Amino acid sequence: MGNSPLSRRNHQNENSSGGCRRKSRFKPNQLATMAESESGSDFLKEFYIPAYIFNDETKFSDLRDVPEFPVLVFINSKSGGQLGGDLLNTYRSVLNEHQIFDVGEEAPDKVLRRVYTRLEKLKQEKDEFATKIHERLRIIVAGGDGTAGWLLGVVCDLKLPHPPPIATVPLGTGNNLPFSFGWGKKNPGTDRNSVLSFLEQVMKAKEMKIDNWHILMRMRAPKEGPCDPIPPLELPHSLHAFGRVSSTDELNMEGYHTFRGGFWNYFSMGMDAQVSYAFHSERKLHPEKFKNQLVNQSTYAKLGCTQGWFAASVFHPSSKNVAQLAKVKIMKKHGQWQDLHIPQSIRSIICLNLPSFSGGLNPWGTPSGRKKNERDLTAPYVDDGLLEVVGFRDAWHGLVLLAPKGHGTRLAQAHRIRFEFHKGAADHTYMRIDGEPWKQPLPKDDDAVVVEISHLGQVNMLATQNCRSKSVNDVSSSTSHHNGEEDDDFSDEDDSRAEPEFRKFGAADTFRIPDEIDISQLS
Repeated sequence: MGNSPLSRRNHQNENSSGGCRRKSRFKPNQLATMAESESGSDFLKEFYIPAYIFNDETKFSDLRDVPEFPVLVFINSKSGGQLGGDLLNTYRSVLNEHQIFDVGEEAPDKVLRRVYTRLEKLKQEKDEFATKIHERLRIIVAGGDGTAGWLLGVVCDLKLPHPPPIATVPLGTGNNLPFSFGWGKKNPGTDRNSVLSFLEQVMKAKEMKIDNWHILMRMRAPKEGPCDPIPPLELPHSLHAFGRVSSTDELNMEGYHTFRGGFWNYFSMGMDAQVSYAFHSERKLHPEKFKNQLVNQSTYAKLGCTQGWFAASVFHPSSKNVAQLAKVKIMKKHGQWQDLHIPQSIRSIICLNLPSFSGGLNPWGTPSGRKKNERDLTAPYVDDGLLEVVGFRDAWHGLVLLAPKGHGTRLAQAHRIRFEFHKGAADHTYMRIDGEPWKQPLPKDDDAVVVEISHLGQVNMLATQNCRSKSVNDVSSSTSHHNGEEDDDFSDEDDSRAEPEFRKFGAADTFRIPDEIDISQLS
């Protein structure tokens, strides 16, 4: 294939607010007019990718202008009840159906490998049109946090030369990822105008880095049965078993299985994960009852009550609190492992990357100047290579997040975190990664279950002007933290006085959704 016509000028990037925003040749009022017009054809051309980009069979004709914001759209048609399927149909009606993919029909890793292999081939053939598509490509993913995390893992794993920034459509129950970057947390409309409005936001969005986190979990291998998963253990889609990590890895021991995967928002264990596990179990048994986001959230709240977390001291003995179940160690950047003190009353612990948990709450908040000086705590940034570690006593403690400047018990900020579970009063606990919970057996003998979390790298997100996440490079974020957003009202110390080869990470292999998994069970 020879050179394709190209009349578009080169576009410049402008650096601002910790990210970059590509300049559009359209003014805001022009964008609104174009998007609201009957056809919107001129507007949609900025996102449209011609069919020849995807296969050899299609010939291209007179391609004068390269779209400024070419997009690949991945939709979980099972998310949001009927919303996912409706949204899939709408996107296919307004854009080229070749650039719209149902993740239930074809996995994102297979799609992206095929598309980028094709783009590289065209690039080698001096196809200037395809080269610009390659440089400008963006991704839209519509689904819950599980689907969004899956796509992020794929992009991370493939180690693309020009990793595309990603916009997220909130189709799940919690929608913490979309909410963190300004895309909202309510399920969107699926009609044509709603899609055009979302595409307009994609056009205006800035790029922003986000940390990703690698997790390793080691436990004794069963004497019989398959490796992945270990019956009756049902691990989240993001964790898969490997018989060997590396010969030098201290977690690699004879007679043990090692699971690995990753997350973008949080890892948690204890109270919150137990409620989430009850919700997912109920949804798995009766999927017909979980077709509406409002109903889902109401059911979630009811389960929090029936699980006894509003009377934790009565229903949950202190022998099952975090401090009794595990030894926790942390490592600061380029530091040494150190023990982390967990107050005796803490029943839930969260390792948080984004400022959105449980549907938009911020457990860390913004430490005051005094806390920063006394405890070396900082505001939560999504690209600083640190996780915020927060603890909660019970559901009443969690409700403090609804108050202005409310936050949980700030335990630490860490570059690496290690949990060691030994034989104790409990035979199991509950864990959760980005909304995907599981029931974790604990040691019965002298062996241990080890969970270790470490920083892996970063990917690019697309953020709107309503973005809640802050970057260490964002000047405005550091300024806002000195303009009344700091908290002096809630103490972190009150708990002591309370009641006593594509195999690094991601979906390409490690984070891959197995073929036998029912995609409807993924958020």
